[in-house]
Amino acid sequence: MPEPFTNMRPKRPHSEQHRSCCIARQALIGLVVSLLASAAAPAACDDPPTRGVIWTDCNKQGIDLRGKDLRGATLLRSNLAGADLRKVKLSGADLSMVDLREARLDKARLSRTRFLKADMRGAELKGARLDGATLDRAALGKAQLEEAKLRGASLYQTDLAGANLRGADLSEADLSQAILSEADLTDALLTRASLQRADMEDAALVNANLQHANLAEATLSFADLSNADLTAAILVKAVLSDAILDGATLDKARWVDRRRCGAGSVGECR
Repeated sequence: MPEPFTNMRPKRPHSEQHRSCCIARQALIGLVVSLLASAAAPAACDDPPTRGVIWTDCNKQGIDLRGKDLRGATLLRSNLAGADLRKVKLSGADLSMVDLREARLDKARLSRTRFLKADMRGAELKGARLDGATLDRAALGKAQLEEAKLRGASLYQTDLAGANLRGADLSEADLSQAILSEADLTDALLTRASLQRADMEDAALVNANLQHANLAEATLSFADLSNADLTAAILVKAVLSDAILDGATLDKARWVDRRRCGAGSVGECR
């Protein structure tokens, strides 16, 4: 008769195995939930100003962020009114619906930054770099944008009434339906810019470069276009009543009545 197999371990009771399994499962679920919660939790408003920081609905009025590196940050709907952001690095950041009234952003790096519906009235952005930035429907009334770089920026329906844009680079920018009444665009670069249906009444465009710009249906009543370069510009259905065109170059421009202005057209379409 064969001897019993003595090396076999005794089986655990079923209840003990089930308890161990439940404990392990609960521990795993707890770990996963903890990791997901920490990943989804937004940064607090008192987090330090660093790259990629998330400040949503935060009150940062008057904060001093001069020269800080906030590239890729999210500052949605935050209050930065009166803040000092001179020379700050905010490229690729999202400042949609942010309050930046009277804020100082001189020489700030804001390329590809989103300012959708931001309130930037009276803000100072002299020499700021805003190439490729999105400022659609933003409020920039009386903002200081002298010599700012806005090449390829999107300013659709943006309010720039009374803004200072002297010497600004707006080449290839989209200013369709923008409000530029009484804005100062003296010496501004607007080559190939889209200004369709823009309101530019009483705007100063002295010496502005508008080569190949699209000004179809734009309102230019009482605007000063003295010595402006409108070579090959599109002015179809534009309103030019009482506009000043002394010395303006109109070679190959498409006039309000769709005529093509001849070579040597200066001050009037010939």
